[in-house]
Order: sequence, then C-alpha cells, then structure tokens
Amino acid sequence: MNDRVTRRHIEIKEGDRTVASADVSMPEEDDAAPRASLHAASGHIAPGSRAKLVDSVLDLPEVREGSRLEASVPIGDGESLDRFRERCDDVSTRAAGSSALLDATPASGRPAADPQDEPSA
Repeated sequence: MNDRVTRRHIEIKEGDRTVASADVSMPEEDDAAPRASLHAASGHIAPGSRAKLVDSVLDLPEVREGSRLEASVPIGDGESLDRFRERCDDVSTRAAGSSALLDATPASGRPAADPQDEPSA
C-alpha cells in the first residue's frame, strides 16, 4: 500500500488579508480521489472570492485529470457549492455537522476557468 500524499494549500487574498483558503490532498494511489477542505474568513468577503477558490482547486492538474473529487465546504457557502455545480458533473452533497460534504466528477470536457467568467459584484 502506498501512503504517499501530495498536499497543496491555496489562498485567495483581498489586499493583505486571506479571505478564502483550501487544503487539497492528492493520494498517489490510482483509484484514490483528491480531497479538498475549503474555508472562508468570517465577516464580509467580496462576491466571487469563494468561486475563485473553487476554480483554483478544480484547475489543479491532479484534480482536473482525476475522475472524482471529494470536498468539504462550510454548510452555508452557496457560492462555492454553485461553482462546483457549474464546473463539475454528477455533484452530490450531504450535510455533516457544520460542513457540506461534496462528491463530484470534474468535467473533463470543460476548459479551465476563464477569469472573465467570474461573478460580478
């Protein structure tokens, strides 16, 4: 059994402040799905910041080339969940405490996110 895992940390910033972040782990086993844990800072966050975070996670080569993705998102984070639904196929979610657990198939036929597709404020 191979226990090697590649880990990535992604941050979305507004000025010097980190407003959203994700920790992504990618097991090197062929059948293991990447796992992402998304977080957002408390208080006001500019619209589109959470969507940018989802785009950054989905644009990682290991995620884009995979057949599945597992993610946890704060339960009330509709912007992130909507972006996952826009960019993935076969998205299912279920509540687990204060998180929504998401299983999705990254859409292989869709191009990487285009910065001009970001939601407007």
